[in-house]
Amino acid sequence: MTEHPATATLVEVANLVKTYPGHGGGHPNRVVDNVSFRIERGQTLGVVGESGSGKSTVARLLLRLIEPDSGAIHLDGHDLLAASSRELRHLRRRMQIVFQDPYAALNPRMRVEEIVGEPLVIYNSREDGTGSLTAEERRSKVREALEMTGLDATALLRYPHEFSGGQRQRINLARALILRPQLVVLDEPTSALDVSVSAQIMRLLRDLQRDLHLTYLFITHSMPLVRYMANEILVLHQGRVVEQGNWQQVCEQPQSEYTRALLAATPELPAIVS
Repeated sequence: MTEHPATATLVEVANLVKTYPGHGGGHPNRVVDNVSFRIERGQTLGVVGESGSGKSTVARLLLRLIEPDSGAIHLDGHDLLAASSRELRHLRRRMQIVFQDPYAALNPRMRVEEIVGEPLVIYNSREDGTGSLTAEERRSKVREALEMTGLDATALLRYPHEFSGGQRQRINLARALILRPQLVVLDEPTSALDVSVSAQIMRLLRDLQRDLHLTYLFITHSMPLVRYMANEILVLHQGRVVEQGNWQQVCEQPQSEYTRALLAATPELPAIVS
């Protein structure tokens, strides 16, 4: 697989379109309509909008969990839509997702060591391509990933039901980070958590981004959260971009009536997030 020279831009998406058939033979529903954006290395793009705005669909299109009707997606110079199955498998090591529901995202029949280490089993090779990981190497990497997210080795042999919601989301984060991806998609990662736990996870995400030089696509319906996390903000409404710019422009001088309504509808962050 040909490697491209590193540039400041890690992700570039152009004119992305996704349409689903209408119910009962009705008009097709265009859920993503000509969406374009880019994300610089080590930065966060916040995608904000109410339910049904197309936010999660954009995330799944970016990761090629679903296929777009048209458009272009590049990760680190690689054309994801033109990538072969083998090339895409290689590229998937570089991009991971943390889902909204920390309960549904974990297999209740698997121990934490199996859950967090599953990506290592799937890829079953060292990052430098020098062969397969041993069982002890996998366990060491699982411990390291758990420690990064604030958990310790006592979690290894326990099951998801033994943990709180915030701890489960830390396990999800550990699983996403164990392959050391460049891009992490965060699909409303705190919406199922209470306020104080949400604040802890938000601070953890910022610390991990700094320490691991991560790039985030952060999806939320909350303007205060996106203002806390994001360098750039993209506002979606009915699948279309209605506003885009740095967080100060969008939050302090919004141009769209829809953006102003979002700002008015969500309360300020509690003092714990600072």
